[in-house]
Amino acid sequence: MIDIARLQAWAFRCPTKKPVATSFGVMHDRPAVLVRVEGRDGAFGWGEIWANWPAAGAEHRVRLLEMDLAHLVLDTKAASPAEYFRKLDAQSRIRAVQCGEVGPFSQVIAGLDIALWDLAARRAGLPLRRLIRGAAPNSVPAYASGIQIAAASDLMQRARINGHNRFKLKVGFDMETDIAAVSDIQAKLAERELIACDANQAWSLEQSREFVTGVAAVPLHWLEEPLPVFADAIQWQALADHSTIPLAGGENIIGDADFDHAIKSGHLSVIQPDITKWGGVSGCLAVAQNAFANDRRYFPHFLGAGIGLAASAELLAGVGGDGLLEVDVNDNSLRSMFFDGGEPVSEGMWRCYDGPGLGIDGIPDGMERFQTLYAEIS
Repeated sequence: MIDIARLQAWAFRCPTKKPVATSFGVMHDRPAVLVRVEGRDGAFGWGEIWANWPAAGAEHRVRLLEMDLAHLVLDTKAASPAEYFRKLDAQSRIRAVQCGEVGPFSQVIAGLDIALWDLAARRAGLPLRRLIRGAAPNSVPAYASGIQIAAASDLMQRARINGHNRFKLKVGFDMETDIAAVSDIQAKLAERELIACDANQAWSLEQSREFVTGVAAVPLHWLEEPLPVFADAIQWQALADHSTIPLAGGENIIGDADFDHAIKSGHLSVIQPDITKWGGVSGCLAVAQNAFANDRRYFPHFLGAGIGLAASAELLAGVGGDGLLEVDVNDNSLRSMFFDGGEPVSEGMWRCYDGPGLGIDGIPDGMERFQTLYAEIS
């Protein structure tokens, strides 16, 4: 039985040497929200709540947990993390709709769910991946992410030094320049290296077709979010029919029904839920299983701090399949400090921890200098 007696949440902000640019905006610092849950028996678990946007999102998520969700958490008991997740989702749904903040509520619940799975795995004395599936491997294939196309030369070289041989390029800035740069990068790839592209919802259907046509000679592994998530299914299907590149998406989809529609409609070949943005382990595990049942691939999306990255790796290993783990290669102490200064990647593979749960026992020494807000509720 899961019976939570204490909640702790921290907001952090880490300065960046260089802003992280996407087609829709620029991150001038790296935020994170970390959460710790503790049961009445003393068992504990760690989670992460998505907080990249808006600029004030990290502090807002801590307050949302503290003032609007904590009492539900402390009043709820459940036999499993998945049951806990479903109860919190149902109990908070009306207030989330009432204030128009379905996303933030979902993100807080996702972070709590990760922490509950960590707690459950620690109780069992197992790595989280082996709580999901006993035969889960000790490593998963990974790719380097967050590579803005104009900075690709430097970031890809850094990623190679750090053990990567797969790379995702952020496009959606200038069509002609993007097409030329992708083609040039492909021409210079070493053997067994591959690239994918992420437009972050930048284009219309016509623009998406222009890009797909322009890079027709490039064997892109996938093209992520070329259209806005709210584009209708007719547009998505028209692009899928036009493209020889597999289309990917999912980080901005919320809820079982919408994921089921995206999986079964057929226009997405790669399904990419973000474990800290919606669903946590409970929801994303179900999405991955649904994807496999419908001949789709599951690639977890992630761009945040160390706890969410570790959880994404554990879930990917636990669920199986041929998915790739997304590993941001931009400087972010809130991520790298959890891995002794460097992510455990070698020859394109992420090495999972052997300890129980996520293998993370606390916030690393020195991270307190980035803290902007703390809340504790019991």
